[in-house]
Amino acid sequence: MSAAVFFVLPISLLAIGTPIFATLMVATCTGIMLLGDAPLRAVHTAMFGSLDAFALLAVPLFILAGDIMAKGGIAQRLIELVMSVVGGVRGSLPLATIGSASVFGAMSGSSVACVAAIGKLTLPSLEKSGYGRIFGVSLVTATGVIDVIIPPSIPMIIYAIAAQQSVTELFLAGIVPGLIVASALAIYVVIRSRLQGIPSGAPPRREAVVRAAKRSVWALLAPILILGGIYGGVFTPTEAAGIACVYSAVVSVLIHREMTLADLWKTVLDSSVLVAQIMIVVSAAGAYAWLITTSGLPQGLVAFIDKLGLETWLLLLVLNVLLLVVGSVLEPPAAILVLAPLLTPIAAQAGVDPLHFGIIVTVNLAIGMFMPPFGLNLFAAHAIFKTPLPELYRGVVPFFLIYLGILMLLTYVPALTLAPVALFR
Repeated sequence: MSAAVFFVLPISLLAIGTPIFATLMVATCTGIMLLGDAPLRAVHTAMFGSLDAFALLAVPLFILAGDIMAKGGIAQRLIELVMSVVGGVRGSLPLATIGSASVFGAMSGSSVACVAAIGKLTLPSLEKSGYGRIFGVSLVTATGVIDVIIPPSIPMIIYAIAAQQSVTELFLAGIVPGLIVASALAIYVVIRSRLQGIPSGAPPRREAVVRAAKRSVWALLAPILILGGIYGGVFTPTEAAGIACVYSAVVSVLIHREMTLADLWKTVLDSSVLVAQIMIVVSAAGAYAWLITTSGLPQGLVAFIDKLGLETWLLLLVLNVLLLVVGSVLEPPAAILVLAPLLTPIAAQAGVDPLHFGIIVTVNLAIGMFMPPFGLNLFAAHAIFKTPLPELYRGVVPFFLIYLGILMLLTYVPALTLAPVALFR
């Protein structure tokens, strides 16, 4: 009966197109009535309790900061700076896309915002330079998920809350994986540009680099302020998110003057819609996770897997496959809140560090965001750039394979994630 309530019912509802939050609420209420002796009013307590976390305030604030940076000229200045530096390298435009997405990810943490901001600025130039629209959209779609991996990352914040881990330490663990992803993508696009015979651009000129650096000074200060403040112990990640909002608004309105107060207010309203969508899923997933935890299902799963006697490497492989499948269907916040109570005890039982497992979860869900056929970034890119989904599916395959290779490396070499944490401690 419990398997039917916790798994069969939600999967069936999702298959017929039921919204995620409604699916989780139906499963929670059904489980309480059929399996538990708790009153239905406990659902309200669990829903509001899941939102009553100081660290969770960082999610809407980073989303707002990312939207302001995208619309206030900050993202554009970053791209201009990267292009002025790598302009003479074969593959300079794709490299600029990857570099800009990485820096943007260090400021916002919102993948869809990165796809929209970076894509709108780089896609026209990629097409004109002979890379083709499908490659350009695929590159932006796959590169946008770097925001999920490079801190500050919204899924990392939610995992830290669900698994009761330090947000700051989880951010530290994500630095090296994010750099590895960006480096691997950069190597691929350079090789592809050479094989495709794309000509090199004009070599970088000192005057152009200096001019672009002067224009982007305020943009470059943003990640230094945010990450330096967090790792320096000046403020918490949640406070850093608030500072990022204020900083980006001041720079966009008063310094760059590319955003009016009316534009700023519209950006706040647009961001609030996305925040509301995320938070209602977080609250429903919190109630669902509470029911799963109180039902004793995680303990039962741990005992069952322990009886199977799987070696750690095989267990991690199975968990990776599960996370990839779930990540291609559910948004990362919902997937983490549903799966973290189930999978974290299993990984801990196998001796996997919770911070290391958090990076494994995050990278899996990042890949799931552009994994055909249901990845969120695929649909976002399809809606924004009007690219046919079948062509986009084929275009992201090389990037998908690169990410899978990196996932295996990060899964089985935990030092890549845990070494920065050990140094920090």
